[in-house]
Amino acid sequence: MWSGRFREPLDHTFEQWQRSFPFDWRLLPQEIAASSAHARMIAAAGILTDAELAKMLDGLASIIPQVTKDYSSKILDKSVGPAIVASSPDAEDIHHFVELELTKAIGDLALKLHTGRSRNEQIATDMRLFVRDAIDATLVGLHNWRIALAGLAKSAGDAVMPSYTHLQRAEPVLVAHWLLAYVSMVERDSSRLIDARQRMNLCPLGSGAVAGATLPLNRTIAATALGFDAPTPNSMDATSDRDFALEFTQAIATLGIHISRFAEELTLYSTAEFGFLDLPERFSTGSSAMPQKKNPDLTELIRGKSGRLLGAATTLATLIKGLPLAYNKDLQEGQEPVFDAADTIAGILSVLPKFTASLQFRFDRMKTASESGYLNAMAAATYLTHKGVPFRKAHEKIGNAVRLGLETGRELGELTIEELRGFGEEFSEDFFDSITLEATLDCHDVIGGTARGRVRAALEDTERRIALEADKLIEKSEKLS
Repeated sequence: MWSGRFREPLDHTFEQWQRSFPFDWRLLPQEIAASSAHARMIAAAGILTDAELAKMLDGLASIIPQVTKDYSSKILDKSVGPAIVASSPDAEDIHHFVELELTKAIGDLALKLHTGRSRNEQIATDMRLFVRDAIDATLVGLHNWRIALAGLAKSAGDAVMPSYTHLQRAEPVLVAHWLLAYVSMVERDSSRLIDARQRMNLCPLGSGAVAGATLPLNRTIAATALGFDAPTPNSMDATSDRDFALEFTQAIATLGIHISRFAEELTLYSTAEFGFLDLPERFSTGSSAMPQKKNPDLTELIRGKSGRLLGAATTLATLIKGLPLAYNKDLQEGQEPVFDAADTIAGILSVLPKFTASLQFRFDRMKTASESGYLNAMAAATYLTHKGVPFRKAHEKIGNAVRLGLETGRELGELTIEELRGFGEEFSEDFFDSITLEATLDCHDVIGGTARGRVRAALEDTERRIALEADKLIEKSEKLS
């Protein structure tokens, strides 16, 4: 591709080592789309006739079916990679591969396609398209997980479980309230991805190598053809910018952290020590040595894979931080972390919704755990505040009552009124009604609290948002098709 400048052939080992085609074949759908958009742009500039443009577009469209007959997604399955790479041993990268394949299809006319463009802008465009497609796929997966979480929360009804701070029992909450906490995390994850997608949706084509195209190209043609909002405003930034990849991997890493927290809780709650749920057998494995074991492999693998997602984001940040403007070959190393992050989160979301929907909780064990360990102490202190006791004093009085309970092996509700009045005259018989499990739940009657009515309303709001999101996803899918 640059043979005119060089007199020496490339060292064979170096030439093989520096190739990106063994991994950037993943960009084949994006490269075809970007090349087709560029062809339209140079045709408008008079470089191609109408007949040449039609022939070139047909040739480009023929490449994917030739190398992978089961193509049905903008994110190619990894299984087709070896065959694609093996089919073109001379290709240095995905751009070279497409040029070679197009030349086979339409002859020397293919050599006109590179008029007015650089590989610097090509890879910047391809990667934006890939990240955009990966975000769209992730959003669908997150939508499915939210449906599973909300369905599980709805089926839990008014079932109760302990909540924890410092991994110590704190207060009782509805199981649905706990599950909806993860819905809130997922909604933030989705919003980050949507926000990143909107910010990156500018088209680098027409930026040239660094200073802009040398032809009077109408860049809006390519931007519109590829579904971008507009062309990028600065050619130097366009060819060197990888913020969009960094934002994607960072957002995915945060999502991975949230999924890992969910996995960790399920792993803990499934132990005999907690006994809050039975992990579904179809998502578990056994031990090769201990016949009785049922291991939580899915949740443990999710915890592990969150590390890969963090690693991808860290790799990109480290890669970009010291680069001068504009394009540098270092950026080639930024492709694989993005591919790995997209693959990893796609794998997780292929199993997580089904796994979540199949969880079976032991509500009786959860309720028993909620009724011991003084989880109603906060409600008891609140009772005294309604009697006019300053909260700090109420806290102290209930703390003394808890100490008595610990010393005598009794819960707060098992202490006598006479014993309680030893800590303060404010205690009356209505105290016992205020610290029942139901009363303890319903004293958190604020927006976002675990009172039963509040949780039911939160679940209804969640279901409405999911339905609205489903309509948007359908509408978007119809537009793309």
